Amino acid sequence: MPDEKKLRRNQKDTNDDMINLVDNIERENELKYNRRSFLKTAVGASVALGLATVPFSIKAMMGKGEADPLRVKIGELSQLPKGEALNFNYPTEHEPAILVHTHEGELKAYNNKCTHLQCPVFYEAKENILLCPCHQGYFSVDNGHPVAGPPQRELPMIDVEVVDGVIYATGRKIRHDA
Repeated sequence: MPDEKKLRRNQKDTNDDMINLVDNIERENELKYNRRSFLKTAVGASVALGLATVPFSIKAMMGKGEADPLRVKIGELSQLPKGEALNFNYPTEHEPAILVHTHEGELKAYNNKCTHLQCPVFYEAKENILLCPCHQGYFSVDNGHPVAGPPQRELPMIDVEVVDGVIYATGRKIRHDA
């Protein structure tokens, strides 16, 4: 008789199989469990990601005294006469750039790829203009904006500074005014 009671304790008064299958599911507990497990997983993932960034944060704080990686030596000012240009690479060895020492004595630097089809840009000293020979694109030396031809966007400008007669590239502006 005790075995018979054990068999009947989970059964309802009906023998319909579908009712017996659905009876032991308690929807409220299932929703609480799913919500709780989701929150535990979300908090655990957040903590894991936060801990994963700690080494990078420490490295960034320790590297404050290092030299600026965007500062690159271009050359000596004394070796670049007015009205001349010098090709260099900035910010990486694979990105060509051009530095122009204008007739007025200003230093202007731009990426050396035409914004139309990436052809190299050359300095024309007589006309004081940057020329892309591929499709006759012309850029102003003063601000890098296109003045003739198919290019529609200005050349990315490279900031330069002179320290003790040495010219350095210090940054790049993709979109600029002036």
